[in-house]
Amino acid sequence: MKYNCFCCITCLLVVGLNLLNAQTGKLKGSVKDSSEKPVEMATVYLSETRQSCTTNSKGDFLLENIPAGNYKLVVALLGYSTKSVRVSIHENETSEIGIHLSQNNNQLSEVTVTGKVSVCGMGHLGEVQDGVIYSGKKNEVIALDSLDANTAQNNPRQVLGRIPGANFSETEGGGFPSNGFALRGLNPTQSVEMDTRQNGYNIAGDIYGYPESYYLPPLEAIQRIEVIRGASSLQYGPQFGGVINYIVKDAPASKPFEFTTEQTMGSYGLYNSFNGFAGTLNKWSYYTFVQYEGTDGWRPNSQVRQAIGFGKLEYKAGDKFKIGLEYSLLRNALHMPGGLDDAQFNLNADQSFRSRNWLTTPWNIIALNSEYKASDHLLFTFKSALNLSQRNIVWRNEDGGPQAPDTLNRTTGNYAPREVEHEGFKSSTSELRLLAGYSIGSREQNLAAGVRVFDGIMNREEGGPGSTGSDLDLNLYGGTYDKNLTFYTFNVAPFVENTFHVGKRLSITPGFRFEYIRSQAIGYVTADTGAVLNVNNSKSRYIPLAGIGLQFKTSETTNVYANISQAYRPIEYSFLYPLGLDVNAKIDPNLKDISGYNADFGWRGSIRNYLNFDVGGFYMVRNNDIAIETLKDSSTYETNVASAVYAGAETYVELNITRLFSNSSKTGSLSIFNSFAYDHASYVNGIYKGNQAEFAPTVIDRVGLTYAYRTFSTTFLFSSTAKSFSDANNTVFSETAETGIIPSYQVMDWSASLKIKNYKLKIGINNLGNTSYFTIRTNEYPGPGIIPSMGRSFYLGFGASF
Repeated sequence: MKYNCFCCITCLLVVGLNLLNAQTGKLKGSVKDSSEKPVEMATVYLSETRQSCTTNSKGDFLLENIPAGNYKLVVALLGYSTKSVRVSIHENETSEIGIHLSQNNNQLSEVTVTGKVSVCGMGHLGEVQDGVIYSGKKNEVIALDSLDANTAQNNPRQVLGRIPGANFSETEGGGFPSNGFALRGLNPTQSVEMDTRQNGYNIAGDIYGYPESYYLPPLEAIQRIEVIRGASSLQYGPQFGGVINYIVKDAPASKPFEFTTEQTMGSYGLYNSFNGFAGTLNKWSYYTFVQYEGTDGWRPNSQVRQAIGFGKLEYKAGDKFKIGLEYSLLRNALHMPGGLDDAQFNLNADQSFRSRNWLTTPWNIIALNSEYKASDHLLFTFKSALNLSQRNIVWRNEDGGPQAPDTLNRTTGNYAPREVEHEGFKSSTSELRLLAGYSIGSREQNLAAGVRVFDGIMNREEGGPGSTGSDLDLNLYGGTYDKNLTFYTFNVAPFVENTFHVGKRLSITPGFRFEYIRSQAIGYVTADTGAVLNVNNSKSRYIPLAGIGLQFKTSETTNVYANISQAYRPIEYSFLYPLGLDVNAKIDPNLKDISGYNADFGWRGSIRNYLNFDVGGFYMVRNNDIAIETLKDSSTYETNVASAVYAGAETYVELNITRLFSNSSKTGSLSIFNSFAYDHASYVNGIYKGNQAEFAPTVIDRVGLTYAYRTFSTTFLFSSTAKSFSDANNTVFSETAETGIIPSYQVMDWSASLKIKNYKLKIGINNLGNTSYFTIRTNEYPGPGIIPSMGRSFYLGFGASF
């Protein structure tokens, strides 16, 4: 059957390529500025294909061998407003078009992607976008339509692996599909060190007390992913890790209705169905999608059933004002197979000893986005998001580690009662920004200022007596919760940054942010002795943060950047209640906040249309760093351990080998990229001085090779990650497997796609060599113990757009 499937796929690819050869046309044109002067070195590309080129000294361009059909042509050059128009390509004909670009000195114009200079899959943001200044800051932009990737399963290596230093907690092998993401050796578990956003607003549980990400938008709906490193703290918030922002696709500007569908199937019963509807009618536009994902799971007891819905309605009143309303919904039922100890993992990584662990995370986010362009030099943006969500779990308690059996009691004939936990989130986050352009002498300057207001309530109920069954049952049986706490957080944070342009090449961007945070916890905690401890604690913090960035243009398409910015991470809600009074406490009741700073420097840009690069270094200091200690009795204890320093290099180089010698090739296009990060992360004082910081591999290296022929493309990716530790002690082995070494691993992925007019075919294999590895040890869900990463899996998808 596998052979027949392979033959069918091969025939489809061959037939598709023959069709492409038979139905192609050409597109030629010219690009000029507002004064009718030719624009040289502008990037011209068809967004639905991988075909692109640059304009010559006369502003002319030519794209050949384009399959007949309708496309969106995008023309971009740093310093000009990006232009996109619809074009029609006819069989055996040459279409002609003239494009005019307007200069964009203060970067206030509305754009699709600002400063995108990607040769294939990744570029970077321009000086400003959406009211935010990015001058002098390290950032990346990943365009999803230019990647071969397993978007149906949100494979992090294939999508985010191009970002140097990107590290992942791969939990899909533990029945939890939302893989975590982190940078520079920080904790990747559920992206707790990142400010996770969708269309510019927060989507995590609670941005201060519980910053875990459960909802992520399906990648089939994403236009691009923006990643801004630690220096983003002045405009986004005080986090060390930075920001990851998922930008959902826009409605087509010239169609009242468009239907898009993608159906994917694969190994272990995978079925993913994505269906989107979009259109524009006069001043109104809409985009909505529904996604369903189901899988039986790689390991036993790891079934996933999940549905995600999204709707966006936008009204645009002329060129000055637009307002939109968005709603995101997640409903799921996740079966978690539990963790393994080292011996179990080494014997058989895809086994499971838990059949009664379940998690559900109903998520609801309502967001209001508005933009008012008062003039060519003044822009206001306002984003407000209401989060009404939950996290519910019923499972066999983690006490005893993965070795503790979950078996029937011979006397009663029943399982032991499970534990029920519940977290409820109710929060609102509003951000008002202005971007003002003004002149000093003959030079344009940019001022960005604004304020964020957060008001959140989280209710945490733990230790509830659950059922003795095996199904998803969140009811309590014969008692109440051991812990019932309500947390309140109020935050106000004004900020200001200004880019001063000195001459034609140099810009200096100083900035300041002030954080006021008030936290309170009310409720009770039951100690091991049975005593009930009432809790009513509160704490206020006043945190000033400052920073400065520099950027120097070495050419029209390259620049040198450098920045340093203070950072701060408030500790989570756990510090507000007295776990230290519990005999088996795992968290220090006197935890202190983490403070420090981030610094970046590097050189980035593109050379013609064949080389894209970003080569630099970083230096990060975290004082009072919180880490996990392993005590003499092998239990774990989370506390402030020392100051940690993270220093290293991050490089991304992407070379289109074919375009190096010719702008057009009848044999296709061959490109290669390398994403490399070296991170020396260690504690510099305290009892762990000299130890490697946990979750911090010394080297993360990924190499990808892509071949594209017209609308056919295939990518091979090799990923290598060095070993790391899961605790500050640098424990190599523990009986519970909650702490210990995370060995180095190497993984290969292959994927391909083919587009024929309005249709698309996708195929790929994840973990091609069936490597046995893991990225996470945990003392809680979805463990405890080792959570194995998924073995080799296959997927095949079909898509269409009408």
